[in-house]
Amino acid sequence: MQEVSAAQRLAFWGIPIAVAVLGLKMLAWWLTGSVALLSDGLESIVNVVAAIVAYVVIGYAAKPADASHPFGHHKAEYFSAVIEGVLIVVAALLIVSEAVPAILSPRLPETPALGLAINLLAAIINGVWAYALIRAGRACRSPALSADGHHIMSDVVTSAGVLVGLVLAIVSGYAVLDPLLAVLVACNILYQGWKVIARSIDGLMDRAVSEEEEAAIKHVIATHAAGSLGVHDLKTRQAGPAIFVEFHMVVPATMPVGEAHDICDRLEDSIREVNRGAKITIHVEPEGEKAHGIRVKVVEGMKK
Repeated sequence: MQEVSAAQRLAFWGIPIAVAVLGLKMLAWWLTGSVALLSDGLESIVNVVAAIVAYVVIGYAAKPADASHPFGHHKAEYFSAVIEGVLIVVAALLIVSEAVPAILSPRLPETPALGLAINLLAAIINGVWAYALIRAGRACRSPALSADGHHIMSDVVTSAGVLVGLVLAIVSGYAVLDPLLAVLVACNILYQGWKVIARSIDGLMDRAVSEEEEAAIKHVIATHAAGSLGVHDLKTRQAGPAIFVEFHMVVPATMPVGEAHDICDRLEDSIREVNRGAKITIHVEPEGEKAHGIRVKVVEGMKK
C-alpha cells in the first residue's frame, strides 16, 4: 500500500501546482494579449481539472476488493486518463475558436518581455513536475499519474514552441505568427489527447504485461518450479497498478496436496519478488499425456 499512498500524495500536490501554473500563464496572456499564450493557458485549465480527477480516482482505485468488485478497483485509474484525453480535445477546440478570428486581424503582443518571462517560469515548473509524475507513475504502476505526467510534458514542449515562435513574431514583425502558433498548439494537444485516450483504452482491454516483465516471470517460474513437472498456459494482464498472473502447473498424479501447495507458495513468493503485489492464480493439474506434451514444450521455452 506504500506505492498507492505515494501516488495519492503526488496527485494531491498536483492540484495546487496546476492552479499556480495556470495563474502564471493567464497572467502572461493578460499582460501581452497574445493568442498563443492564451492557448497555452487554456491547455493548463485541462491540467487543473485532470489533477482533481486524478486525485479522486487514485483514491478510489486504492480501495480494497469487495463483494461487488472482487478483483479490486484498479481499473478506475484508466477512466481518469480517458477523461483527461477528452478534456484535451475540448481545450483544442477552444483554442481554435480564439485563434481563427485573430488570424483575420492579427496584432503583436504587448509588453512581450515580461509576459514571455512569466510563461517561461510556468514551463520550468511544469517540466520538473511532469518528470516527477512520469517517474512516480512507472514506479507505482499508476496510469492516472503517467497520463498526467505525459500530458504536462507535452504542455512543456508546447510552451517552448510558443515562446520561440513569439520571439520570431516580435523580431520579424509578422503579427499573424501569433494566432498561427495557437493553431499549431491546438493540433499538437489534439495528438497528445489521442495518445492519452488510446493508452487508456488499451489498459481497459486487459493488455498483457510488457515483454521484459513477462520474460522475468517466465524465468522465475522456470527457476522455482522444482518438484513440479512444469507449467503451461501462462497468461498475464495489467489493471492499473495491479498485475494478474495465472498459469497451469503439472504435478505427478501421486503427489500429496500439501506438497503441491508448497510449490505454489514458493512460486507465488518468487513472482512477487519481481512483481510486487501481483495477483497470482495457479491451477494444479495431475500428470497426464496431454498436459505432459504441452508442459515440456512451454517449460523449455521459459528456460531459454
